[in-house]
Amino acid sequence: MLSPDYNQLTPQQAVAIQRKLRERINLRPLDKPVHTIGGTDISFNKYSDTVYAGIVVLSYPELQVIHTATTVAKVTFPYVPGLLAFREVPALLEVWNKLEIKPDVLVLDGHGIAHPRRMGIATHFGVLADIPTIGCGKSRLTGRFEPPADAPFSTSELVDKGEMIGTVLRTKAKCNPVFVSPGHNITMAESVNLIKHCTRRYRIPEPTRLAHLLVNEVRLQEKNDKSDTTN
Repeated sequence: MLSPDYNQLTPQQAVAIQRKLRERINLRPLDKPVHTIGGTDISFNKYSDTVYAGIVVLSYPELQVIHTATTVAKVTFPYVPGLLAFREVPALLEVWNKLEIKPDVLVLDGHGIAHPRRMGIATHFGVLADIPTIGCGKSRLTGRFEPPADAPFSTSELVDKGEMIGTVLRTKAKCNPVFVSPGHNITMAESVNLIKHCTRRYRIPEPTRLAHLLVNEVRLQEKNDKSDTTN
């Protein structure tokens, strides 16, 4: 599977691509048991066009790391709200293509259908790779909700234009909730259930939390290597 080159697109062209990809979204139930689950993240230095992308693959339900892959890529597509996927998906697809162990489900740090055009990064990636994906965002992109009760695993609905587009999930008491939505090839209920089972001591579920640690380690290592060569 080749990674798309989005760097030359205008935002208007990107929106047109989202509308076309939206026709391919399938929120069907999983067709096999989940034995492995992956998490993705992107790290970058402020004002830099270099991004560090990584995927962590965990056993499920044990959540032990069994495989990782990373890549470093150049990105020139601008940061535009609602078009995050066009900055991050190409690098993440490069990492996906490197994986020797492909997870049964992939969790992305961002949104699935909880997006103005229902095409968040998890949906975008899932449609291109044709795999089950879940979006787990740290903040709301669109929609309205009532705050869930201040107790672990309390939920409320995220609604946009009369449609339930996500679940607001309180993973820890006295912490801000996360925003869970299916990306592709998975249902809302399955998405929320998996995120609950992937939550341990922290607000963020283990797949994306560990992916965040991985890419930051790669970014800082490269920075240190460059520093050593100039000294």
